[in-house]
Amino acid sequence: MGEVLRSKTAELFNEPGCAKNQAKSEKERKKGCSKPLVPGAAAGGCAFDGAKIALEPIVDVVHLTHGPSACEGNSWDNRHAATSGPSTYRLGLTTDLSELDIVMGNGEKRLYRAIKDAIARYDPPAVFVYQTCVPAMIGDDIEAVCRHAAEKTGTPCIPVLSAGFSGKKNFGNKLAGEALFKHVIGTIEPEYTTPTDVNILGEYNIVGEIWQIKPLLEKLGIRLLANITGDARYRDIAGAHRARVNMMMCSAALINLARQMEERWGIPYFEGSFYGIADTSAALRTLARMLVERGAPEDLLQRTEVLIAAEEARAWARIEPYREILKGKRVILYTGGVKSWSIVSALQEIGMKIVATSVRKSTEGDKERIKEIMDDPHMVGSVPAREMYAKLANDEADILLSGGKTQYVGLKARRPWLDINQERNYAYAGYDGTVALVAELAKSLSNPVWDEIRRPAPWEISADIVPLDCGPQSRSSLGEA
Repeated sequence: MGEVLRSKTAELFNEPGCAKNQAKSEKERKKGCSKPLVPGAAAGGCAFDGAKIALEPIVDVVHLTHGPSACEGNSWDNRHAATSGPSTYRLGLTTDLSELDIVMGNGEKRLYRAIKDAIARYDPPAVFVYQTCVPAMIGDDIEAVCRHAAEKTGTPCIPVLSAGFSGKKNFGNKLAGEALFKHVIGTIEPEYTTPTDVNILGEYNIVGEIWQIKPLLEKLGIRLLANITGDARYRDIAGAHRARVNMMMCSAALINLARQMEERWGIPYFEGSFYGIADTSAALRTLARMLVERGAPEDLLQRTEVLIAAEEARAWARIEPYREILKGKRVILYTGGVKSWSIVSALQEIGMKIVATSVRKSTEGDKERIKEIMDDPHMVGSVPAREMYAKLANDEADILLSGGKTQYVGLKARRPWLDINQERNYAYAGYDGTVALVAELAKSLSNPVWDEIRRPAPWEISADIVPLDCGPQSRSSLGEA
């Protein structure tokens, strides 16, 4: 089992579709594109976490973690991936391996019983089984167990070889794509196909963002055959091999899946974004053009331009009241990946200035896009909290856009903070999502509380005013005075 894992890891590190990887020498490629983690260490997210992030939004299947309960507990519901129907994906099942199971070699038996129990209780269309560090190290063959369970129960059981120590979170995304390609896509034929069938890869329906994108496609008569994987159904993904075009939302995540689908089924792919007005329009134009090239009606191009003109005019009209509030405001964008450039584009469209954008999880392609859209790109990696605090406290930025981990840096510096990562409560995709982002930015920046908390305290204005301290020692000294 260990040799299989090493072989698969090496193969994915040598991904032909990754421009950054192919630019390296043969010797450098063998070292891999992600530093393997120490077993038990999950700084920044391990491979298991990345695989779970990519696959858990498949809402009608059982997701079963084979390993200690802490692995499932640390990764369960770590993103606001929404569902329009089934909620089986939210069960959070685990085999809960104990020390006794490890010593006595009961891991495979425990896994088989857990699969049978899950199928009997929930009757899902499939069970996804995630490998973690412990079963990988003791040699549990989850592929063999899944094959046996599928034969006995008649329910597909998908092994996901995602031992945490094999790499970081982005690499886990690729392991998830490998599992889909090997065990799911192409196993079921869709009930019907159309000349405008498309797949979207790497969109996880965070806070319902796919519901802001899908209506735009429907207005053009474009059918979303499978969203991989936000609000997805197992059968849809299994029939995704009949799409005419693949759109990739995040190249760092599922590039291997897009490339392999092109090689096996001839489905061309491109990378695009639905964040920001210009990028949304560009994505719709590219989809229309590629579909026409593959046999869709010619009038799709004209209908796309009509829709774009109407939606852009409507979006800008709704944004207009916020322009004066946001114009010239300075932003620190601390996120990464595709958002490192797609959100930059959206912010610049409304007249805001980017003080710095993080490229922690971004590919070389992402960095090149930042250079294209920013006149003076300020790209940063991981920034220590004290440095970020200094920038905000010294009035070098007006607002911080980041994930929940760094919100207290902004709040301590008495600057507005807006959640832009997966923990957020608002969807920011498409034209409507861009308007929602602008509205939230305006509300945060114009909130009167920031002027109040930045105002000097009375004792900072006048030396004659002594701050009141209700402690016993202070009361004694005041009385003596």
